[in-house]
Amino acid sequence: MMEAADGEGLMGGHDQFAAPPNGNRNELLNVDQEDNMQGQVEEFLGPQADYNEEEEEKKYYRRKRLGVIKNVVAASVGAMIVYSVYMGLLQMQLILHYDTTYREVKYSNLGLQDIDQKMLMGINVTPIVGLLYTPLLIRFLGTKWMMFLASGIYALFVSTNYWERYYTLVPSAIAIGVAIVPLWASLGNYVTRMAQQYYEYVNYKEEHVQEQKKLPKGVCHSYVIVFQSVFNIIFNLSFVFAEFPMAFVLNSTYLHDRSHILAEVKKCGAEVTGLIPGFNTTVLRKLPSSMLLIYVESVLMGFAFLAMIIFLGLCGPAYRPTEEIDLRSIGWGNIFQLPFKHLRDYRLRLLCPFFIYSGFEMLFAVSGFSLSYGVCALGLDKLWLLIVLYGLSASVFSSLSLLLLRLPRWVCLASGAFVHAVLVVVLMAFSPKPNHLEYEGSLLVIAVLWGLGTALNKTGVSTLLGMLYAEEKERLDFVYTIYHWWQAIAIFVVYLWNGLPMRAKLSILLVTLLLACYCYWVMERRLAKRVPFRLPRIPRPRHKVKGYRYLEEDNSDESDSEKSGEDDNEEDERQEDEEDVVQNLDREEGGQDGWYPVANSPRARRRGAEGHYRGQEEAGVNEREERVGM
Repeated sequence: MMEAADGEGLMGGHDQFAAPPNGNRNELLNVDQEDNMQGQVEEFLGPQADYNEEEEEKKYYRRKRLGVIKNVVAASVGAMIVYSVYMGLLQMQLILHYDTTYREVKYSNLGLQDIDQKMLMGINVTPIVGLLYTPLLIRFLGTKWMMFLASGIYALFVSTNYWERYYTLVPSAIAIGVAIVPLWASLGNYVTRMAQQYYEYVNYKEEHVQEQKKLPKGVCHSYVIVFQSVFNIIFNLSFVFAEFPMAFVLNSTYLHDRSHILAEVKKCGAEVTGLIPGFNTTVLRKLPSSMLLIYVESVLMGFAFLAMIIFLGLCGPAYRPTEEIDLRSIGWGNIFQLPFKHLRDYRLRLLCPFFIYSGFEMLFAVSGFSLSYGVCALGLDKLWLLIVLYGLSASVFSSLSLLLLRLPRWVCLASGAFVHAVLVVVLMAFSPKPNHLEYEGSLLVIAVLWGLGTALNKTGVSTLLGMLYAEEKERLDFVYTIYHWWQAIAIFVVYLWNGLPMRAKLSILLVTLLLACYCYWVMERRLAKRVPFRLPRIPRPRHKVKGYRYLEEDNSDESDSEKSGEDDNEEDERQEDEEDVVQNLDREEGGQDGWYPVANSPRARRRGAEGHYRGQEEAGVNEREERVGM
């Protein structure tokens, strides 16, 4: 029994360690399944055999570059449509309201001419204060949304013409005056930003691009030249399309012939005082029907909405979301002051005469020359032809600015100034006789040549500003605001000088042009001599970044660790100021392609000097400690 018990015990122990009949095979099956599962997961998550990371990256940035080109073309087409609608409607409206019969039949108890004068005053006077609010609007709304809002204001002006009253036309005209400077500053800023973005997408492998550092000087100048040329080529077509209502609606069917309109006109051209003295107050043969005018205004309204849709749907953002936040968070007081502080830069001060002349010459072409010379000699039915040729010439010859890719940048402005100077001298001596078609050829040639000068002037100034400030992305809105503010002041002056003799107007044009050329020569000479220019310091963003949150400036729940982090941030800012000073001093000594920015402020220079001396003292202390230790 003992043996049996022992045997049973041995058997029991043996049974405990015995494996089931198919155990090894099941374990092997489970291991194989796990290996297969792991292999499938690795195959799914691992790099694909046909996936080329470098090729996909190239495709991604190629799409980005195409998107930038789409943005530039969309912004250009949107601006062209907005101004085509605005100038076409305004021209047709002023012609209708000038006619005595139209005013008496349509609005006998309404002073349309008085309303037109107040409307023109609102459009031309209001932009004078544009320097005060334009940077605030652009920083608050963003560049893209500012263009969209401004196009909406122009659409509002079109809609008010359905009900022509004082309380509809005048407020909408004032709104246009408010929107002119912000719209143009946003367009200039947008086109230059697209040039910067295109360079970043082309050179995406560069270290300074990947780390989002400031671009080296001059690297995106070629893209600025090309994009500004494209913008002006497309935009100048607005003068062509603006004449469609005049050519297809108010044509010879409704307009009197020139012998009736110019019956009392005795002199034209350089001998004229005002616009066209003696011009007949009845210019319409028969009145256009109200339904025809409603159809025309509805078509223009549709195009105005199309421009809004283009700005909203096809134009991408000019800045990254974090950059937009940084641009706003430097403080509204600083944003208000910085346009005035940028006028300390001698480059902008010396370019102001060219800004003023740019406004003079364009408005003189579409008002003074086209009326006192063209309409006075050829009749009102030829007005659209003069403006169309002027616009086509300005559009085609804007492509000449592409020569700046190979020629010095002064060539464009100097050529345009020379063409206009010759034309102004010719116009001072040119006095065509009223109602004489033999002057048609010479007037059309002058219109084409004036368009050539306008193309070189406009494209040259915009391109020059882009080249001077292309790498200063946080300054672009201030720079273009100053440019278009001076241009708006010039347009206001042209509005005021309507009653002057023609030779006085031409003399003002010539003096301004010569002064602009001299100031530009002085600016280029100073840059060639490496005279330092003064750029105002743009404050750093005021928000404090903790994770993804932008905390308030005054936080009562702030812990000691957060306060220490704030001190660290201040120390980092001080070190960055010192680095900026060192870089600026290096640029002053060596220069980069003839560009020589200096320290942003005296305080920054003082910080840099203190940091330099402090570094020398610390180096001396460390050296003495090492000697003692030895």
